[in-house]
Amino acid sequence: MNISPEEFETLNTKKGIYALLQNETPDAEKAHKFIKYENRLAKLQAELIKMQNWVAENSKRVIVLFEGRDAAGKGGAIRRITENLNPRQHRVVALPKPDEVEQGQWYFQRYVNQLPKAGEIVFFDRSWYNRAVVEPVNGFCTEEQYRIFMEQVNDFERMIITSGTYLLKLYFSISKDEQEKRFAEIIESPLKKWKYSDVDKNALELWDKYTEYKEKMFDKTNTEYAPWKIFKANRKSKARIESLEYILENIPYQVKNEEVLKHEDID
Repeated sequence: MNISPEEFETLNTKKGIYALLQNETPDAEKAHKFIKYENRLAKLQAELIKMQNWVAENSKRVIVLFEGRDAAGKGGAIRRITENLNPRQHRVVALPKPDEVEQGQWYFQRYVNQLPKAGEIVFFDRSWYNRAVVEPVNGFCTEEQYRIFMEQVNDFERMIITSGTYLLKLYFSISKDEQEKRFAEIIESPLKKWKYSDVDKNALELWDKYTEYKEKMFDKTNTEYAPWKIFKANRKSKARIESLEYILENIPYQVKNEEVLKHEDID
């Protein structure tokens, strides 16, 4: 096994040895990349705690939307991003399908009820954008409901932002082959197969239709005041780091450690 002095120094630690032992056949290069990722993530998580403290101390409100196809890695990214945050000052919102009462309400009402209070960050694992893609693709809403949503969503977001709330919209993009691979892994895992839903079963077959509605969503809702940021998410670790960097760069907390925020290649 040929390794560089840098790799040896990294791997000659408890964390490095642990990384090596994660594979049946030790792979120094893979373990070295994992350590670089974990170290980078830890620095950014520490910076995120500073951001959360600034939000709490200054009674700010922050919303971060995570959107993307099924199995794109949204939930995993949110877990890694939030794992060290103060649970009293942030929430993760992953709403189930609307109940009978909610179906009779204004579409945005159930999301309004989840918006952050002063001093809080809310991470949405899917959001009101269900109506832009998932619902019309799968026939869960009417054409009229879709049309009304697309007419109202930009105004809705403008009201959120002009009320003093920071809104970030993140989209995790994966290839069709990668989605198929992840579905297979989920189905085979006794710990993950609960994630595989009826919607997931149809996702590959409806790939092109998802693409059509996704592009309509970007065309209509990628506004100057609430732009979309797209992350290539075939590599989960890279998408997690880049999304966390984006959050830190776009919330004006003080005092930022600019050295930490300098982008690093974790490949």
